[in-house]
Amino acid sequence: MSGYMGFVGVSTGGSSIMSIFPAWADILGLPTRHLVGHDLPVDATPEQYVRLVEQIRDDPEHRGALVTTHKMGLYAAASHLFDQLDEFSVNCGEISSIAKRDGRLVGHAKDPITVGLAAEEFLPSTHFADTGGEVVCFGAGGAGTALTWYLAERRDAPSRIVVTDTSRERLDSLRAVHERRGTRASLLDYRQVTSDEVARHALAEAPERSLVVNASGLGKDRPGSPVPDDARFPVGAYVWEFNYRGSLEFLAQARRQEAARRLTVVDGWRYFIHGWTSVISEVFAVPLDPQLLGRLSEAAEAAR
Repeated sequence: MSGYMGFVGVSTGGSSIMSIFPAWADILGLPTRHLVGHDLPVDATPEQYVRLVEQIRDDPEHRGALVTTHKMGLYAAASHLFDQLDEFSVNCGEISSIAKRDGRLVGHAKDPITVGLAAEEFLPSTHFADTGGEVVCFGAGGAGTALTWYLAERRDAPSRIVVTDTSRERLDSLRAVHERRGTRASLLDYRQVTSDEVARHALAEAPERSLVVNASGLGKDRPGSPVPDDARFPVGAYVWEFNYRGSLEFLAQARRQEAARRLTVVDGWRYFIHGWTSVISEVFAVPLDPQLLGRLSEAAEAAR
């Protein structure tokens, strides 16, 4: 076995993938069992992104990488270094998968696909039509972009998606993504967070059975929650925490209200599984089928 695969994040050493990857490599017959973390701060500079992509490109032993928190920053700073980018990557302005093909550097944005695979495991296929539920998405970065892209394209699309973020720039970027895609303008409601009242109001006005998602990165890359402790989730809501590790304050808030508000609370474990398996499949050109994905899922559970 030779070479290694990379993992671009903020604190990669704490991820379960470090112990899962060798087991997956054995199951898939990969040429390496070695996964290397590339840690960059949340506020990484363009120069840091360029240096990292050049390192991956120029090292013949580096097979490719999965990118987490830095998907949008890496695209903005280093997309010009790629020989090929897929449609999702160009339209969403992010790169979550770095692979090499015959000496060419190839970037993909896998999240719009993998977030859909994870959502479809718990959200009924006719949920929005049957219930009238809407969506509240906290966070307009890479994860929020992927989720809203998937929901806008979903056959059973919601009637409204409220997206909040502390950054006007990220909200404007998300709006531009949907404008390029031709998404119905009335579907999305973009709100800048200037106080806790923004989150309270978004939850208070959401109908029962809505989908509420923490795509902000809070509770993983940085402690905290986008929701104040005194806010209440909609009755019967699906509450999805995109993270599976970290301080997970948002998840704890949902758990405290789970029984009284009849919530369905979902963490980010399955999103993590789908995200990693899709990128590994791309990097090593290994096709996946449901049976093989099931074997990988079983192996991952042992390390959870």
